[in-house]
Amino acid sequence: MRLLSGALHYFRVHEGQWAHRLGMLRAMGLNCVETYVPWNLHEPSPGRYRDPEALGRFLDAVHAAGMWALVRPGPYICAEWENGGLPHWLTGTVGRRIRTRDPAYLAPVRDWFARLLPQVVRRQIQHGGPVLMVQVENEYGSYGSDHAYLRALAALLRENGVTVPLFTSDGPEDHMLTGGALPGVLATANFGSDATGAFRALRRHRPSGPLMCMEFWCGWFSHWGGPGAEDVPHSAADAAAALREILECGASVNVYMAHGGTSFGGWAGANRAGVLHDGALRPTVTSYDYDAPVDEAGRPTAKFWRLREVLTEYAAAPPPAVPAAPPVLGAPATAELDAWVPLGEVVDALGGPERTDGTPPTFEELDVDRGLVRYRVGVPGPRPPLPLTLPGARDAVRLLVDGRETEVGAAVPGPAEAELWVESLGRVNYGPRLGETKGLTGGILHERQYLHGVSARGLRLDALDDTDAVARLPFRPAGRDGPGLYRGTAALPEPGDARLELPDDVRGFVWINGFCLGRYWSAGPQTSLYVPGPVLRAGANDVLLLVTEGAGPGVARLVPA
Repeated sequence: MRLLSGALHYFRVHEGQWAHRLGMLRAMGLNCVETYVPWNLHEPSPGRYRDPEALGRFLDAVHAAGMWALVRPGPYICAEWENGGLPHWLTGTVGRRIRTRDPAYLAPVRDWFARLLPQVVRRQIQHGGPVLMVQVENEYGSYGSDHAYLRALAALLRENGVTVPLFTSDGPEDHMLTGGALPGVLATANFGSDATGAFRALRRHRPSGPLMCMEFWCGWFSHWGGPGAEDVPHSAADAAAALREILECGASVNVYMAHGGTSFGGWAGANRAGVLHDGALRPTVTSYDYDAPVDEAGRPTAKFWRLREVLTEYAAAPPPAVPAAPPVLGAPATAELDAWVPLGEVVDALGGPERTDGTPPTFEELDVDRGLVRYRVGVPGPRPPLPLTLPGARDAVRLLVDGRETEVGAAVPGPAEAELWVESLGRVNYGPRLGETKGLTGGILHERQYLHGVSARGLRLDALDDTDAVARLPFRPAGRDGPGLYRGTAALPEPGDARLELPDDVRGFVWINGFCLGRYWSAGPQTSLYVPGPVLRAGANDVLLLVTEGAGPGVARLVPA
């Protein structure tokens, strides 16, 4: 049996569009779907769960589409997802002991698996469901070598009722396969080209047994401010040739991504530059289009048709017809963002409790996963102007001294009141910097002297998902008033897939009808945000923009996708 699988993350596709996207994968010639499970999305705080049943509903949709499923429950997933899927409340406490046998890490994993895995177990193939295999961790060999940890995870999967075959996936390099593979567990390889060489490396570690490329990288992701060398996608012809080579080796394949979707809700992760992943932060854009065969809006691309030609030669039956495209917005519409609340008032109303410490607390200590923190500190005086610096600040910082915006590193005299706004641009999702904390992690220095008595209040993005709380904010007429929450309304005759354009020089997050589309940043290369048709409605549509940098956009435009 040959698996012709494609990656589709249920959490990156609006639930109302699952059936269509699965139909597109079937039409491409695939017989199987692979998905990760993001722990941090489903357990925002310890023991408080947010719809882990979504995985079960997705697997039911897979079954209804006549496909099999591969499930990759983590606990770490990478996926260009915030913190690689690990909860901030765990990595902030455990630190470098994550992804090891340490009991402080494994205990929450055990609780999470006990809550999640029933969604998988009852849908295994022997129970009439679609689930064929379940992964142990994810690309562990590129991170660590704690085989006791991997064995513990495999045992947890079995203890919780997973009886289908288990597998691991790693890069086709000896140190990765040595660190990430487990005896008695199917080892698979991840790569984008040279299948012959990759499988040769895999055979050095597994002389017999099925061959599978668990991630055939047919595209890639992009970073804000790109493009860089890693942002250049495979051409359709190159992808088709690489896929053919995999299949000619007699292997199964999982096309990563078959349909990428969108990192809604500000959940896009980040990477560190450099071979050792210790350089500048490179935040990942909101779109996870990935230059996939099925694009972000669910349409077939040139790559779709080229891969379909190859897959058809190896499929048991010809693929079905391509499903009809979802409805598209009929005509552009404009939302005048004519109401506004200053950012400080938003934090005071919707943020967490004010905390006053000797030193600045981190985002993790303030229980902020995605969002920003306002720090305040007094500069003693009298004293001459001295540089105010922020070693270890993560990530984007705005400094105001006595209410006036000032560059970090500028000379500040005392006495003065300093206000520092720090925004997370996404936690690292891959490499040794995984789990690093956010905020003013190195303190506040005035020349060589630490400033103490810092107060801090955090604003989580999900606080703005509460439409009733947002409606109670004291909105006032807006101009180009700077950072804050802007509100407007777009009137539509009929809903349909759209893109939202914010043409001015801003960075922030966008909500439509209470649904967070994700981060917008005029730094590019992404210049608009995908809006799923099911988010919109006929009549008035509420648009919110939380501006964290810039003067405010004035208008937002919805255009056909």
